[in-house]
Amino acid sequence: MEKRSLYTITENAPLAQDVFRLRLAGDGGWVQRPGQFVNIALAGKYLRRPISVCDWTADSLTLIYKVVGSGTAQMAAMKAGETLDILTGLGNGFAVQPALGKNILLVGGGVGVPPLYGLARLLRRQGERVQCVLGFRSACDVFYEEEFSALGCETHVVTNDGSRGAAGFVTDVMKTLDYDYYFACGPQPMLKAVHGAGKRGQLSFEERMGCGFGACMGCSCQTLAGNKRICVDGPVLLSEEVRFDG
Repeated sequence: MEKRSLYTITENAPLAQDVFRLRLAGDGGWVQRPGQFVNIALAGKYLRRPISVCDWTADSLTLIYKVVGSGTAQMAAMKAGETLDILTGLGNGFAVQPALGKNILLVGGGVGVPPLYGLARLLRRQGERVQCVLGFRSACDVFYEEEFSALGCETHVVTNDGSRGAAGFVTDVMKTLDYDYYFACGPQPMLKAVHGAGKRGQLSFEERMGCGFGACMGCSCQTLAGNKRICVDGPVLLSEEVRFDG
C-alpha cells in the first residue's frame, strides 16, 4: 500500500556523468523486495518522479538517479538537510526465493543498475553465487562496479565504445557466462535482447509513469495475459509472460 512520507536528505553526491546518489533519512521498513520504487514530489512540477530503490535500512533509503530533464536537474541541486515529499510502497520488486540454487546472473543497463544492488546484497546473504554484467555507454558513465565486487559478486563491465571493460553490449558478455537464471533491469531494447537469449528470468521495466499507483494507465505494456500496468503489476515481470512485438 502506498504511503506519503517526508524524508530528509543526508547526501546528494555525483557518482558518474549526470548520475547522483541520494541518501535519505526516513522509513525504509516498507521495502519488502529489491526492485521497488518511490515517487518523488518536486516544487513546481505536476508529476512526481519515479526512482528505484538502490539500497535500504530500517531508517534510510539510497536512490541513484540520472539527470535527464528539469525535474532531475532540480533534484541534483538539492542539499543535505532539505526534505522531500515521497510516495513509498510502490512496485512489486524482484521475487527472491531462499535457496534459489541456481547460477544467477544480474544484468543492468545504465540507471537500471541501482535496483540490482539491493538484490545482489540479498542473494549474497543467502549464499548464492552471483555474476553481474553492468552495461554503460562509456567509461564516464560507469558507477557501482566496486560496490558490486565488494559484495562478492563476479562483476563484468561493458561499455558501448569499449572505453572501459568489454566493448559492445551486455548480451555480448552474457554469451561468455554460464548461468541458469537472470534478473535484468534497463532500457527496453536491452531487456528485449536479454529476453531473446532464451533463459528464464525476471525483467524490471523503466516505463514512464504518471501517477505511480495504477490510476492513470499511462505505463501499460503488453504481456501474454494482456496489458499490465508497470507501476502496480510491475515493474518486474517474469520472462515467460513478457511479450516483445517487432
